[in-house]
Amino acid sequence: MSIAFDIRHLGGTHEIELFNRIPYALNDEIADDLELGRRRLEWTWLAIHEGHLLGRLALWSPKGATDATQFDIFDLDDALSDDEQRAVGAALLGAARGEVIAGQATPPEFARYLPADWRDRPAERRATETIMALLEASGARFVVERLRLEWEPTTRIPAVDRRLSFRAFEDEHEVLDLTTRALTGTLDAHSRGELSHRSPREVALTQFDEEFAQYLTPRQWWRVALDSAGGAVGFVFPARNSYHHIIAYVGVLPEYRGNGYIDGILTEGTRVLAEADAPHIRASTDVGNVPMANAFARAGYDTFQRLINMEWPLARP
Repeated sequence: MSIAFDIRHLGGTHEIELFNRIPYALNDEIADDLELGRRRLEWTWLAIHEGHLLGRLALWSPKGATDATQFDIFDLDDALSDDEQRAVGAALLGAARGEVIAGQATPPEFARYLPADWRDRPAERRATETIMALLEASGARFVVERLRLEWEPTTRIPAVDRRLSFRAFEDEHEVLDLTTRALTGTLDAHSRGELSHRSPREVALTQFDEEFAQYLTPRQWWRVALDSAGGAVGFVFPARNSYHHIIAYVGVLPEYRGNGYIDGILTEGTRVLAEADAPHIRASTDVGNVPMANAFARAGYDTFQRLINMEWPLARP
């Protein structure tokens, strides 16, 4: 590496313009995240050479959390050579791991938000493959690539499935019962990973506590799908997170899969958010979950980005 550089933290919000000189999907959120405590100055690292940003790294957490839960910014200047990118990336990763990541009981999951066609963009592909190689060398492993999806209000909502009716969940017990049952045969990589060492009930409870229970939007939006006999066949969780209206979770119970119910359930979730005047609706699913990806496509959701997740495996007793 012929370029000397310094690794340091962001000095304050006055340096956001410097931090955002490398284009990335999350740049528009940085200022608000810092103001609201979802990011911290001590969770940011910059590689600087004579005032020029060579690379950057940052962590994220929900507001009020003690530890970082996502490692979602890791960027390198595409003007650097391959060797220079590796050197800058290794220095940034070493600083972040030494100061924060290695000290957490649960390391934050790596998330890289990418254009939908990132493999066809040489600079994006080179930086991403360099970053992934650096993470793998540090012990991280690939988890999944996901489709990031978006529905716009100009898109027609599909016709309702006349076989189904909908109601709100009766209580949290029913939420946990149905989400536990839906884990049987799941194609979701994160859920499958959790199920390798935990029971379905434990996985469902953690997802409820750490995700669903944190949404501030009405739980009346959450809908149970019923067949003509009044039995539950699936469910959908329309919600709003800190940034967007979302389909947080949609599922069909295992004994009812293969009957096309997913389309009607997803339509109901989309309708709930559209009637709440959502300016757009976001969702995501694994690239390998072809049935779910196809259902979103039929419902008018377009793939606008992709997301790569990696993680450092935890030692299991």
